[in-house]
Amino acid sequence: MKKMSALLTLSLVALCFSLAAQAEESSLELGKQLFNNPGLGASKNDKSCNSCHPDGKGLEKAGADQHLAEIINKCIKGPMQGEGINAGTVAMQSLELYIQSLAK
Repeated sequence: MKKMSALLTLSLVALCFSLAAQAEESSLELGKQLFNNPGLGASKNDKSCNSCHPDGKGLEKAGADQHLAEIINKCIKGPMQGEGINAGTVAMQSLELYIQSLAK
């Protein structure tokens, strides 16, 4: 019985680590959610990226820009009145993936 309990506990711990790792992966879907989130980058108003760029309109070529993270933060800090997002984070990578997908 103790072995079974220990095995179950170990399995649950492994599952939790697996789910946490998945939550830390950037994705197109997460990028789309963030794009539509008015709280992105600690925004202080009700604007989201989608407010100025409905369905990504006008960003079709932005995904190719090597300074995309800086462009995203300029919008967050400007019209959205937020603090921005650190480059290299899952959130920024996901936003970049979503914006890059708009060209396709």
